[in-house]
Amino acid sequence: MSSPAASSPSLPPSAPPLRRPRPPRASRSVDWRIRFGVLALIWGFSFLFIKVGTEGFAPFQVTFGRLLFGTAVLAVALVVKRDRLPRGARTWGHLTVAAFLLNALPFSLFSYAELTIPSTLAGICNATTPLWGMVLSLVALSEDRPTRVRAAGLGIGFVGVLTVLGAWQGFSGLDVTGTALALLASFSYAVGWIYVRRTLSGTGASNLSLATGQVGVATVQLALVTPLFTSLPHSVEILPLLSVIALGALGTGWAMLLQYGVVAEVGPTTAAMVTYFIPVIATAAGVAVLGEQLTWNTPVGAIVVLAGAALTQTRGPRRTSPPAPVRTRAGTSAEAPTGPRAQEQPGHRTGADAARSEKASTR
Repeated sequence: MSSPAASSPSLPPSAPPLRRPRPPRASRSVDWRIRFGVLALIWGFSFLFIKVGTEGFAPFQVTFGRLLFGTAVLAVALVVKRDRLPRGARTWGHLTVAAFLLNALPFSLFSYAELTIPSTLAGICNATTPLWGMVLSLVALSEDRPTRVRAAGLGIGFVGVLTVLGAWQGFSGLDVTGTALALLASFSYAVGWIYVRRTLSGTGASNLSLATGQVGVATVQLALVTPLFTSLPHSVEILPLLSVIALGALGTGWAMLLQYGVVAEVGPTTAAMVTYFIPVIATAAGVAVLGEQLTWNTPVGAIVVLAGAALTQTRGPRRTSPPAPVRTRAGTSAEAPTGPRAQEQPGHRTGADAARSEKASTR
């Protein structure tokens, strides 16, 4: 849940792959394409899990359960891999903000939104995250200044949103509050990615460590908020409970581990493609499993939204600057490597790769 990066359905999302993990071992029991497909299915079905979960629990309770079970899975993975949580008060301060923007707030907003809107519409709203990201990049990220193609993608995406909402009908039959909450959740993902990109890209901590810390902090945030706005349910129904467990353990925990492995094996650009499968699967799941009604403008608008979002992720020709002189041992000056040679240097990572890596998370 959107995003796609950390990180979902919502995408996904969760903590972003801020730096590319170590390459995996050559032998893999499961091909990356299969893991990619499983990741898309999990994040696509997350909106169905939210819908079913809210039938037995309050929205804040759904979000808290999701984060709790997600943290448990990530904590186990952290122990198995013998990794450790991030260190430093500054890092944890940034993780606290990231946890709110990428987990606690959007997860809760989607849960409240699905009280009144179909899971199919929530999944499509999640796909607008790249559009919000481009709007924000106009003022927040100088390296992401729009090209004509990306500006066209933003306009196309906006037309797609209006198509999904049925603007020519005066938004008849649409729950404005629920839709606004879902769009606000996607906007929160976009703000969160920009914040993470600016504050956590140089911590040196592993992706798994940052993800576990971020989701864990979000769990604490919901643990403090949930009792203030909800009370314990009088009875617990098995289907909503299983949905919340699946939403957390699969959609927030295991999915992040799958994403981590796919990014490590094939890179952030390919892994980010999962974002475009999420609304398709969410729509299919809502119609087939929940029996939600689907009019022609919903799938057509969703295709237009995805096309616009894809265009906003294109990159124009990279601006090159004169090579900086580098002092050699003999005291003479030499030009620093640029272009492809510079990119081959160990540890070098382009801004485009970082951006694509961030958007690989879903919700």
